[in-house]
Amino acid sequence: MAAGDQRVQIDKLLETVVREKVSDLHITTGQPPVVRSGGHMIRLETKSLEADDTVALMKSITPERNQQELQERGGTDFGFAFGDKARFRVAVFKQRGHIGMVLRRVPNEFLTFQQLGLPPVCEQLIQRPRGLFLVTGPTGSGKTTSLASMINWMNEHLDHHIITLEDPIEYYHNHKKSTINQREVGVDVPDFPEALRRALRMDPDAILVGEMRDLETISSAITAAETGHVVFGTLHTTGAQGTVDRIIDVFPTNQQEQIRTQLAAAIIGILSQALLPRKPKGLVAAYEMLVVTSAIANLIREGKTFRINSAVQTGRKHGMQLLDDALFDLWRKQLCEEDDVIRKSNNPGELKTRILNAKKGVFDDDDEDEDDDDDY
Repeated sequence: MAAGDQRVQIDKLLETVVREKVSDLHITTGQPPVVRSGGHMIRLETKSLEADDTVALMKSITPERNQQELQERGGTDFGFAFGDKARFRVAVFKQRGHIGMVLRRVPNEFLTFQQLGLPPVCEQLIQRPRGLFLVTGPTGSGKTTSLASMINWMNEHLDHHIITLEDPIEYYHNHKKSTINQREVGVDVPDFPEALRRALRMDPDAILVGEMRDLETISSAITAAETGHVVFGTLHTTGAQGTVDRIIDVFPTNQQEQIRTQLAAAIIGILSQALLPRKPKGLVAAYEMLVVTSAIANLIREGKTFRINSAVQTGRKHGMQLLDDALFDLWRKQLCEEDDVIRKSNNPGELKTRILNAKKGVFDDDDEDEDDDDDY
């Protein structure tokens, strides 16, 4: 098949993805292309792909630099624009000696906080003059979309210099009220620690660190947040409590106490999210929101992270909520199936019992607002 034909074929597939608003396109040998829609994998009714089909499809969209990386390292990632219809984040890899690809659709319109259902307190937190704001959750839980929405809000409302460090760049931002510089790791700058070091010399107000995967990046992000910048970061952790523990555990034992003190001073909030199938179709997000009050900062400083969840539960007047409470609400409002909310829960046993009780008409007293002496 000629390269031109392949280009037509990939365009047709991407056209389908955009039209049907599916989230991912999977290409691998031995079966037709597959799309993920509302969380389910669906095979397209076309012919099964042979080894040379997948190679040709890959070559039709993969930049030279990435084809080289694929040869040397067995995998590569990049972003590309499909005209003005959408952007895609592409992962190309080898499996059993053949080529596989997953293309994730990145919508080119920004959703508002209301459309995403983000906790309202996010708007206040991102206007702080400095601090670390983390967005966490497993792969595919919508972290990128939430962050893009926050950056877009800042861009529309604040006269900031915003620097994003991404691998690869997904949402493209135009300069609105803010000036936005987006640097792609591997293209514009070699790695995250280097990108973060350089960013601090570029007079930023806000910095987005695409992934905080290693000690050096995490440490630099905390320092940047302490020195008068708003820093957004992502981690693949679930829940606020687990996120704080994970950050501290990255450091050697002899540095952990110092990091606890630094983190307690720097962190302003943690948004943890999960994405679920929505009835009858589509997706809906459930959020856990931790707002770092002085009481919570003390828990982090003193290494009492096991008490964070109960502090979130009693911190509703500050805009906090636990993931399991959000999941319970989605079930109660009949937006999601019981099985789906239990699967995403941090405490499946407890949530199951709570749902059983609710079916019998017995509700937790959590649904009444509790007051606590958590003050800023």
